[in-house]
Amino acid sequence: MKSLIKILVLTVILTSFASCKKDSVPNYQYMPNMYAPVGYEAYSESKAFANGIEAQVSPEGTIARGHSLFEYENTTEGYNLAKETLKSPLDSTQVDLEKTKVLFDIYCAICHGVKGDGQGNLVKREKILGVPRYDDPARAITEGSIYHVIYYGKNAMGSYKNQLSEKERWEVVSYVLDLKQKLEGSAK
Repeated sequence: MKSLIKILVLTVILTSFASCKKDSVPNYQYMPNMYAPVGYEAYSESKAFANGIEAQVSPEGTIARGHSLFEYENTTEGYNLAKETLKSPLDSTQVDLEKTKVLFDIYCAICHGVKGDGQGNLVKREKILGVPRYDDPARAITEGSIYHVIYYGKNAMGSYKNQLSEKERWEVVSYVLDLKQKLEGSAK
């Protein structure tokens, strides 16, 4: 008899729990934002900003994390100044030419060629004409001039400042100078 009472009490308790559940109303949640995060669309409307748009332009004069200010202008004078004065902050021990070759092959070799001889695939297919060799004496490239051209681009070459970090740009500069030395050595 005692076990029958226990079973009856247990059945009443379970039935009362099941009868209180409503599928139309959500149950309580601990930290509900973890279950239903608020997603923001970049160009959606928002009352948080004066112009009513989520996407905002960075304030003037700000520099993104991991970047530094490049003080040379995108002019001929800026190019010449960079060519004369700009030096690499990396020394030879900080540059791994094997890893940098991968970057060069991805971004530069399509036009400049894997040897820096101006015979990349696009030049061979005559899609781009007039890509000079790195050892061209008329150009007399330096660390600063190469970095300036990578940063801003020049003539038909576009800018690569968004594709390469500052350190990667300087590594590519070192690799280009290494290719230049190899070309000058093979020309002699």
